[in-house]
Amino acid sequence: MLIACWSPKGGTGTTVVTAALACRLATGHRGALAVDLAGDLPAAFGLAEVDGAGVADWLAAAPDVAADGLARLERPVTSTLGLVGRGRGALPAGPADALAGLLAADPRPVVADCGVVRPDDPAGAAAVLAAGATRSLVVLRACFLGLRRALDAPVRASGVVLVVDEGRAFDVDDVEAALQVPVVARVRVTEAVARAVDAGLLAHRLPRTLDRDLRRAA
Repeated sequence: MLIACWSPKGGTGTTVVTAALACRLATGHRGALAVDLAGDLPAAFGLAEVDGAGVADWLAAAPDVAADGLARLERPVTSTLGLVGRGRGALPAGPADALAGLLAADPRPVVADCGVVRPDDPAGAAAVLAAGATRSLVVLRACFLGLRRALDAPVRASGVVLVVDEGRAFDVDDVEAALQVPVVARVRVTEAVARAVDAGLLAHRLPRTLDRDLRRAA
């Protein structure tokens, strides 16, 4: 199973949602794999920056890369959670379909941070991977700009992860009515979540509120 998390604009919390989902799924007997197309997952997991090869390098080498090439790029986050970093350079879009198929076939659940999927780049690697995922989750804050950009996005999401801020005019019903996509999780921005993210502790001490909020998304 491949779960792709993406957003039509930056600053919505996509990386935190991806990291938390991966941590939650890693508690199963098969473990889980996180895949980074945006570049921030190592920091969210409290790891040193990944300087080696990663997704970009695999995409650049495909189809000549060996069958186990992606597995060789994996590094441990915990004993049950692995990470394939972004790597160096651009993200070639051509082999992204093959990458989506490979990740979906992994026996573990895989969660990918696709970052921002822009309307002007419908054939980009992030958009292709998000479109080819088993579950495509758009991460949004309940604001007019986010909803407008989500409507223009080149990817049709299968669910919405709504990051909840106080004082927003839109609620779950408004978001579902606008996008015609169900809200599968409401993620509350709490002090405990902020502290865990800032301290790089998500992989080792996932806040209970965040764990509960993402139950349906996983």
